[in-house]
Amino acid sequence: MVRYAELSIPEDGKLVDNITHFARALRRAGLPIGPGRVRLAIEAVAAAGFARKADFYWVLHAVFVNRPEERQVFNQIFQLYWRDPRYLEHMMSLMLPAIRNVTEERAAEAAAKRAAEALLDGAQGPEPPPAGENSDNPEIQIDASQTASSDERLRHLDFEQMSTEEAARAKRMLARLQLPVRPLQTRRLRPANTGRKPDWRASMRAALRQGGEMTRIHRRAPATRWPALIVLCDISGSMSQYSRMVLHFVHAVANRRGRGWAKVHAFTFGTRLTNITHHLRSRDVDAALNAAGAQAQDWQGGTRIGHCLRSFNVDWSRRVLGQGAVVLLISDGLDRDDPALLAREMQRLNLSSRRLIWLNPLLRWDSFAPRARGIRAMLPYVDSFRAGHCIASLDALAQAISDPDDHGEKARLMAMLSD
Repeated sequence: MVRYAELSIPEDGKLVDNITHFARALRRAGLPIGPGRVRLAIEAVAAAGFARKADFYWVLHAVFVNRPEERQVFNQIFQLYWRDPRYLEHMMSLMLPAIRNVTEERAAEAAAKRAAEALLDGAQGPEPPPAGENSDNPEIQIDASQTASSDERLRHLDFEQMSTEEAARAKRMLARLQLPVRPLQTRRLRPANTGRKPDWRASMRAALRQGGEMTRIHRRAPATRWPALIVLCDISGSMSQYSRMVLHFVHAVANRRGRGWAKVHAFTFGTRLTNITHHLRSRDVDAALNAAGAQAQDWQGGTRIGHCLRSFNVDWSRRVLGQGAVVLLISDGLDRDDPALLAREMQRLNLSSRRLIWLNPLLRWDSFAPRARGIRAMLPYVDSFRAGHCIASLDALAQAISDPDDHGEKARLMAMLSD
């Protein structure tokens, strides 16, 4: 429910300046706002008037908000700037190290830290008074040698709750993550000094070069190859922030030099399936994701997982799922498609891949249960079911990929389904 600010016409007549500063804060928070939109907002407020608070909110909302995911950021900054000045002080205190009292404080909502940073624009909070003889408060000394580092805290921080600076640091950490994979043995044989099978043709050719005398028996061993990684990433509105972080990680894996994955294929899906593999070949991650976002017209829209998986199974599975490919499915499983269709396509996808790993950000909640019909239809056909909401969860993918006995949280949730 939207709460409006208690507004009144300012006496100093600086409404235009306030709207301009408000637009700058929205731009720093990530909304694509330029001078033309600011001028349009000023003209719209002048036309609609400034008498009713609901009208003022929705006039600015109509000008500055174009996508559903921008509504939450707009609402947070609107409350900070136009409604409650003390809430801005509260958000400033959340960014500074402090000793919390036993009294429980109001928790910051999603996107609130980014909104506060946009308004503060690098401003620093008040410095604490130096401890001395004239200080009213005694000096408190704390041994922080055993506390966790900021990097360790960032590893377990939810992507949705990250501020702008924390998201930038997280992207740099994701670019350094390793995703090792073991090579697969094939039926093909290659020359090897310690192979178990003799290579009689090579041995006879070598004997002919020495006048028919066989001095050595050549041997062969099974050849190895690297599997392919297939990423199916949900880009619906509820998965927007998580999908961006996961695609940063996938881009780093696809562009890592040296031995590893034979090929990384990436697909996005919301209401339709989009192949963004060729965009990941760009060395610049920002250019790659911008191009992928421009091609995927259903970004932050609805979700039709069953139909998108059917499109993948029909059009792409034979091309990319050969030779023991590993499929990484990133989705919250919230779908309104036919559960029978979704279960059938998930079963087909599981049978076509060597391992099917499902990353679901909803697993970050301790009380998570497979109540949604989409999750209930998909869960029986995955090999491993894991959380995918932070850096640490992505770093743990190596175990899920390398260990065929790793099932994550699947066994526990399947027990809930049976009950």
